[in-house]
Amino acid sequence: MEGYISLNYKVKCDQGVYVLKVYDNTDHNYQEIMAETSMVDALPHLNDSQVSSPVPNLNKEIVTKSKEDNKLYRLLSYVEGTFLADIQHTPELFYSLGRFMGEINKSLSDFRNAGIESRKLDWDLQNFSTLRPLINHIKNPDERKLVQYFFIQWDQHVYPKLGVLRKSIIHNDANDWNILTTDNEVTGIIDFGDSVYTPIINELAITITYAVFGKEYPLQWASYIIEGYHQTYPIEQSELDILYYLIAARLVTSVCKSALEKVNQPDNEYITISEKPAWDLLKKWIRINPILAKQQFYQAAGFQLESTKLVDQTIIKRRASLGTNLSISYQNPIYMESAAFQYMFDKYGDTYLDAYNNIPHVGHQHPVVVEAAQRQISRLNTNTRYVYDSLHEYAEQLLEHFPSPLSKVFLVNSGSAASDLAVRLAQNYTSRQAMVVMEHGYHGNTRMGIDISHYKYTSKGGKGKNDHIIEARIPDTYRGEYKSNEESPGLSYAKALIEQLNNCDQEIAGFISEPIVGCGGQVPLAPGYLKEVYQYIRQKGGVCISDEVQTGFGRLGQYFWGYEMQNVIPDIVVLGKPIANGHPMGAVVTTQAIADAFDNGMEFFSSFGGNPVSCEIGKAVLSVINEEGLQKNAEEVGNYQMKVLESLKREFPVIGDVRGSGLFIGIEFVKDDQMTPNTELANLIKNEFRNRHILISTDGPFDSVIKSKPPLCFSKENVDQVIEEMADILRGHT
Repeated sequence: MEGYISLNYKVKCDQGVYVLKVYDNTDHNYQEIMAETSMVDALPHLNDSQVSSPVPNLNKEIVTKSKEDNKLYRLLSYVEGTFLADIQHTPELFYSLGRFMGEINKSLSDFRNAGIESRKLDWDLQNFSTLRPLINHIKNPDERKLVQYFFIQWDQHVYPKLGVLRKSIIHNDANDWNILTTDNEVTGIIDFGDSVYTPIINELAITITYAVFGKEYPLQWASYIIEGYHQTYPIEQSELDILYYLIAARLVTSVCKSALEKVNQPDNEYITISEKPAWDLLKKWIRINPILAKQQFYQAAGFQLESTKLVDQTIIKRRASLGTNLSISYQNPIYMESAAFQYMFDKYGDTYLDAYNNIPHVGHQHPVVVEAAQRQISRLNTNTRYVYDSLHEYAEQLLEHFPSPLSKVFLVNSGSAASDLAVRLAQNYTSRQAMVVMEHGYHGNTRMGIDISHYKYTSKGGKGKNDHIIEARIPDTYRGEYKSNEESPGLSYAKALIEQLNNCDQEIAGFISEPIVGCGGQVPLAPGYLKEVYQYIRQKGGVCISDEVQTGFGRLGQYFWGYEMQNVIPDIVVLGKPIANGHPMGAVVTTQAIADAFDNGMEFFSSFGGNPVSCEIGKAVLSVINEEGLQKNAEEVGNYQMKVLESLKREFPVIGDVRGSGLFIGIEFVKDDQMTPNTELANLIKNEFRNRHILISTDGPFDSVIKSKPPLCFSKENVDQVIEEMADILRGHT
């Protein structure tokens, strides 16, 4: 039988069945053996068939030292039963597992042993932080980020509480191959080689971790163990508060150690036997709202949870101190608490799949981004009047993603500020004021941003178009004048705009548009449109601006920037939203000539634009996009989503159009063959999705388009969930 520090043999003889363990003859091993023996002696409620008890040799010694081969020999009783891993699990069995481990910990509560207490093991959860260097051995970036995420959660939720937790000597390895059962009841335990002096709750965390491997509903199965344990050895509420994170830590310990040992001992299957189920559970664990885990753990132990403040009460407080024109999504608002990658967690224990928020570009609370922010903000945060490396390093890395004409970067605090600056650059360079803007376009919340946003100045509360604004019809091939089935609709739309501009008596400073018009209903500009328009604008002395706030940084899959769809290069590019994964940051990228013209004596300065914290976060986002292949993922998952949506469209005629690229997709709903907008159905779907714990929203001039712009870590499995729910909703309401 394999082991870590000993050779193990099952021995059958006339006197019975035993286990013979053979160790190297070292003082360390001898002291370890004596410590384990002392620990077993502290469990008098277990007999020789329930726990491995030492069998003395003919000299009445429990350890035999052999001079011939310089080994230590130790004979132990054989623990009877069937391994927990080998039998069908039931709630009653798991309840007995909790009771069994509770009885052990209760018996050991006053046990002390200097040898065990001096141990410092990687497998001791209180030493979890020391395993961070092992992250580098995890080759798969999608798996590595889960491990990094839970290290951050440990630092936030567990580490500050370690000093006040109850401590004792515990077994520390109650996995399903160390627990034995008889007649659907846990009756025995083996292998005390990992015992340590540590917080008692770690024992329960470890026991639960291995027991719930492969379980569809791990919290439910964990609750049976907690109930049995608590009935035998009462748990404190403060211990249950961190149990979710302790279980995650044990899983992370397992996969980190496996990653290391695969390097050191690639052929040792014993060491890596639990790696796959550990990864499977860790990937399931990330989707569990920690509040839900706490609720179920408390319930299992019979504790009463403090009631969570109602969302309506919070909304009242919000409206009392903030402007009432701050909108709130959904008929039933969501009271959010935390998030991880493509999952968001509310205050009440629910988990939401985020198919909507495009700002957390690489995933909510991505650990690489979080650590970059923490690292830099603890060191230096200042403004660009001082010299520091982060500023030029980020600018250089950002410019690597642009063609050579776009060679200068201006950093600001938001996409709105970037749009504002882009217009200033255009007007300064051309010494003109007139701007050509796109119908339904949106470019920010500044005064100038609203002036160039048809979506804003024509809507309720808007003051209409300023004289220096020229509107271009949106080149929509679904609802517009020129359809997708016609020859060169983009060229037709471009010619219509050119004719309009030829009849205009204003000199044009610039043209600004998103490559896919978000507020217009996720409408991609008709192919070939920008090539004609850009050429005309430049001939007339204007500059061309691409607003990539929503479409940039690989979201469109095949294209890193939206303007690439049209085979053009703009003069100015506006960046925001995903640039820093939710940290307030924006940028304008432009040409040398436009930047030089802006250097007219007036200093350009942004108090926070280009600060080192923002720059380090921006660098982290670029690194994650590259390291995790997120642009490729956006392409593959986006193509898959478009394919299944087209299939859904054939089944449900109320889906009038499916459009977009990568993970930037619009689904337009109609009432009939005349393409009458179905605003009611779109909003019903949005709110029904919310009730089914999927985040999605609506847009477009009739609010009849479902928009999906999820974090780029969105998976095909996530797409399947969205499509299945949408099909179910449509079957029930059409």
